[in-house]
Amino acid sequence: MISFDIPHRAVHYPDDRRFRIWISPSILVGSGLVILLAIAAAWIEIAVAGLPHIPQVPQIYPSNFAGPHGFPLWVRYCHFFNFLFVMMLIRSGLSILVDHPRLYFNDDCTPGSEWIRLTPLKVPRDRVWTAKDDARYISPLVGTPGYRHTIGIARVWHFINVHGFIITGVFFVIMLFDTEQWRRLVPASPVVFLQAWNTWVHYATFHLPAEPNGFYGYNALQQIAYFTVVFLFGPLAILTGIAMSPAMVNHFPWYARIFGGRQSARSIHFLTMLSFFAFIVAHVTLIVMTGFARNMNHIVLGTNDQGNRGMALGFVGISVVVLSWVAAHYISWNQPRRLQHALKLVAYPMQLLTLNRLTPQQKYSEQDISPYFWPNGKMPVRSDWTHLAENGFRDFTLKVGGLVDNPVELSLAEIEKLGEVEHITMHHCIQGWSGIAKWGGVPMKAIIELVHPKPEAKVVAFFSFGEALYGGAYYDTQSIENVLKPQCLLASQMNGQRLPEIYGAPLRLRVENQLGYKMVKWIERIEFIESEKQLGKGEGGKNEDDEYFDLLPNI
Repeated sequence: MISFDIPHRAVHYPDDRRFRIWISPSILVGSGLVILLAIAAAWIEIAVAGLPHIPQVPQIYPSNFAGPHGFPLWVRYCHFFNFLFVMMLIRSGLSILVDHPRLYFNDDCTPGSEWIRLTPLKVPRDRVWTAKDDARYISPLVGTPGYRHTIGIARVWHFINVHGFIITGVFFVIMLFDTEQWRRLVPASPVVFLQAWNTWVHYATFHLPAEPNGFYGYNALQQIAYFTVVFLFGPLAILTGIAMSPAMVNHFPWYARIFGGRQSARSIHFLTMLSFFAFIVAHVTLIVMTGFARNMNHIVLGTNDQGNRGMALGFVGISVVVLSWVAAHYISWNQPRRLQHALKLVAYPMQLLTLNRLTPQQKYSEQDISPYFWPNGKMPVRSDWTHLAENGFRDFTLKVGGLVDNPVELSLAEIEKLGEVEHITMHHCIQGWSGIAKWGGVPMKAIIELVHPKPEAKVVAFFSFGEALYGGAYYDTQSIENVLKPQCLLASQMNGQRLPEIYGAPLRLRVENQLGYKMVKWIERIEFIESEKQLGKGEGGKNEDDEYFDLLPNI
């Protein structure tokens, strides 16, 4: 655990650290009924037909067993690294989740429409309540890096480890089908499902079935469970993660709809995490109950005996995983900049080649506009912005300068004369919420054509009247390539009316292939520069400087 200075303590370690889980009664009742029906069906079958027969598995010896058996070295290493990466993904995922501790099956994210919330608070209606206000504390004993408002570092850990998770999974599946080991996991006959049900009946009615030696084979229920983890949970976690990418969703809106929408994908992603965790708990429990020493020798040493060496080495492996959480905590708070740069090194080239090439082309209707749109960020307190707001920003002028041939100062009326357009788009916040709104304004392409940037100008910097989380003027940057993409606007209208103050008046940026923090609100001026490294701490924006957010957040 670390010691914070006063500003960071106020953000990361709030007075209210209560933790509550609320689940929609309909979800609770529905889930409970499914479980009770499965258990009741097992008891009814016993009452009517008796305990179903499960064929006894004879004692098998290597000398008389020709099928695939044992745990080769590649299986044992994949088992360890998968555990390492999955646990880190769960821990970092929890830190991400509590930054918007509500899950929905709709893309509007209207307070009260969530099916689960990890907060004791309902959104107050008598005052402004931002998404930042709604974020919750999580203990670093549970999440990486833990505390409150640490989503930047949590995303770094999440995306670094997802690369390891994917590489391990792909290698495992390739090796599985390159050998006979696939027969142990893949059901080869519909009879397996009947046998799995029979096994469930035994467990549900407290009749433990005869346990086969896992070195040679699994019972039908185990086989289906392992198959589901490898071929359903893993791919589903990856695919739903991609469905939360603003670049992906705003280029291929149909992709998120496969999962019921962007927020449904987020909910399924969370449920997949719970499924992984539930599998780990059940898996470990059965390992202990059915011969702990022998089972540990199977997966650690690849031997089928009752010695204690595998168990001892297994505990060493578990200790390494736990120590990785301690190391991650230390690195998060002592080397956050290096960690941020490590993710950039790993992910940035691939993002430039893939997601960043996607052009936003989403189309929503007026009926799709969200009834509620979460406000976010610190409202400006500067006197000049306050005076401008008092007269409806009629005296506002936008300064556009820097490395341009034609620096200008434009009033709102002059900006609008450059040619207004409207787009109905989905907003993606790094905290997890989304919302659909109609934005009206001038394409950044028109601004660029007016000021004519010099050849050395590669980056556009947007400066806000508002402050960042830790103080200081908020700013962010975009490559000229990104602001030239379709649907990139200097928005002065929202849902057919003047842009409300709380959502960024007089001007805010809309760049639809990225997350919301890149869309600067309360814009004061724009400058064309050679590189983002010339501003602030050189990371591309105030959130990137102080909270270690991504420079290119299109996922």
